[in-house]
Formats: sequence, structure tokens, C-alpha cells
Amino acid sequence: MNRPAATMGYDAQTWETRCELAAIYRLLAHFQMSDLIYTHVSARLPGNHDRFLINPYGMLFGEICASDLIEVDETGHAVDPAPGAPGTVNTAGFNIHSAIHAGRPEVRFVIHTHTRAGTAVSCQRDGLLPISQQALMFHDRIGYHDYEGFALDAEERARLIADIGGHKGLIMRNHGLLVVGRTAAEAFSRIYTLERACEIQIAALAGGRELVVPSPEVQAHTGAQANPEGLADWEDLAWQSALRLIAADKPDYRD
Repeated sequence: MNRPAATMGYDAQTWETRCELAAIYRLLAHFQMSDLIYTHVSARLPGNHDRFLINPYGMLFGEICASDLIEVDETGHAVDPAPGAPGTVNTAGFNIHSAIHAGRPEVRFVIHTHTRAGTAVSCQRDGLLPISQQALMFHDRIGYHDYEGFALDAEERARLIADIGGHKGLIMRNHGLLVVGRTAAEAFSRIYTLERACEIQIAALAGGRELVVPSPEVQAHTGAQANPEGLADWEDLAWQSALRLIAADKPDYRD
């Protein structure tokens, strides 16, 4: 049963952000984009640019609820650990997410994954190839960050900020994928699309036949179509449909 925000001690906006973030975790598990306990999603708290929510280190994505999420400050200190949750934050997760939130004040959600296809593309010198509609949605809007080992050093944060720039996604070489979003719908749509682009690329390359690459003009046109100045209505429609997937049999994510 969903717990009213008042009983949790949170205002309505904060509680809804917790529910949206928990939903993303459940959806990543549903679509098999999780990696046991080793990746992370974060959400900036409403009206507070210095604090964000992230998963407790040690919980599977498929079991995370809104009340489990941990509030951290700009130093990585757990400000509001959830009762009964492990209460610790992955250091690499904090470094990556704190960097992006600090460098991109308009961003509310940050998603980082280690999927097979996404990581495989991150290992390929040419990166994301412009061979599918999904890939073209990131035309000129994806950055690259060279691998520096486990992201445990605070010094790497400045390079992460520089490498993502104003892009909507980042391919972390030899590591995985990262996307940002102004809303939960935007962030989830972006990781879903980028992951599919990587899966298509790996499958196409495995076919061993010559690839068809759209012209530069078509690549640029598709990229512009997929990136309106405002929020895309199709992303919210897709988000609402995705929520129905977990609301039907796993509504406890809002607990």
C-alpha cells in the first residue's frame, strides 16, 4: 500500500521525486539494465541544487522503494539515510553523480548503466555508429569519457563535467553509459533509446555484412527532430506506459 507523503515526513514534491526515482530503478530491473548492486540512478531534490537522492549500496534495483533512497549532500555524506536501509553510498556512484549534478544545474535525473551492449559499444573505438534511428536521436548530442579506473577519485569529476558538456548522454569508455534528464520521463526515455541503439549496433556488426549509413544531412535532420527545445510529449507518453508495467504487479515501489 502506498504511504502518504505526510506519514514519511516529506513534502509532496520530495515524495513524488522519491517515487519517480524508485520507478526508474524498478524499470531498469524490468528491462534487464541493472548490474546487481553496481550501477546507480540519482535525482536532484526539488529546490535544492546541493543535494540528491541515490540508492543505498547493497540493494538490488528490483527491490528499491521510495523510502529506501538516501539523501546525500555535496560531500557525499548521507543526510537522511532511510530506516532499515543499508545506509551507505557507493563512492564511485557519488563521484559520478555529484559531478553531473554540479555541472548541469538544469538536470534532475542521472542514469548510469553497465549493460552488455552498452559496455560493448563503449569498448569500440568508433563509439556509437549512426546506423539506426535510435542512434541518430543522439546525433551530436553524446559525449565520450576515457576510462580512468573505478571512479573513486574526486579529481575525475571535473573531467566528467567537461566530457558530457551540454550533451544528453555520455559513453564512458570501457565502462558503460550515462544519460541525463530534466524529468524522469526524459531520462528514462534516453537510457532506453541509447541502450537499444547499442543493442542494434552490436547485432548489426555481428551480421558481418556492409552497413548502410544515412547521409550526414539525414543524420542531422533526425537528430534535430528528436531534440525539440521543450520536453518531448512522446517521452512522457512512453513514461506513463512504462509505469503501468510496474504498477500492475509491483506497486510497492512507492512505499
